[in-house]
Amino acid sequence: MDTPTVVSRLRAAGCVFAEDEADLLVAAATTPAELDALVERRVAGLPLEHLLGWAEFHGLRVTVRPGVFVPRHRTGFLVDVAVSLAPPDPVVLDLCCGSGALGAAFAAARPPRELHAADVEPAAVECARLNLPDAHVHRGDLYDALPSALRGRVDVLLANVPYVPSDAVATMPPEARLHEPLVALDGGADGLDLARRVAAGAPGWLAPGGTLLIESSERQAPVLAEILAEAGLSPRVHSCDEVGATVVTGTAKP
Repeated sequence: MDTPTVVSRLRAAGCVFAEDEADLLVAAATTPAELDALVERRVAGLPLEHLLGWAEFHGLRVTVRPGVFVPRHRTGFLVDVAVSLAPPDPVVLDLCCGSGALGAAFAAARPPRELHAADVEPAAVECARLNLPDAHVHRGDLYDALPSALRGRVDVLLANVPYVPSDAVATMPPEARLHEPLVALDGGADGLDLARRVAAGAPGWLAPGGTLLIESSERQAPVLAEILAEAGLSPRVHSCDEVGATVVTGTAKP
């Protein structure tokens, strides 16, 4: 199968970036039979990143596996904000880490003194350990996963929690809602259930002056800022029109 044929099949299946995807699939395949199988699976709706085994994120190739949330391009803005706010030699926590993409991108931009990551999903934890070989990767439900020695020491708390309202999950692209874990997508009735839990626990884990960063939609940001304020953190909303990203930060008292 030649590249134009691959492009045609992908375009017919509704792939918006058919040419780019075709180039990646052709490069990944070692035989014509393997290419045909990859195209068939992509046409059937499997995420491109799961087929390739990696996702491009913030200038890195991050390993992703089937059943693991694929990091979104817009979430790179959260990393940029985190790096801009981080103190020298920070202790960093990537909570709800998925593949560990945020922790990996932060570490590439600003090597931390100590990096921790945690997720409740076994497949995500396994993937994060591949992407964060020098980090402490923990499995468990939010802060329950963490060692007590980390309390009060986190300078930068990255939390890309699910924020899609439950009744909107069905409207997501099939490659996300059918092939990524629901726990990484569904944020509850208003999309902020996990954000509330993260905010409520953050003051006990943040160092003085430490910052929690959470991605949200533009519409949710004012509510999320109020949630962070109620938790005792000083909130601020950051937006990037270029990638359509919104990040809400909450800073602990110095």
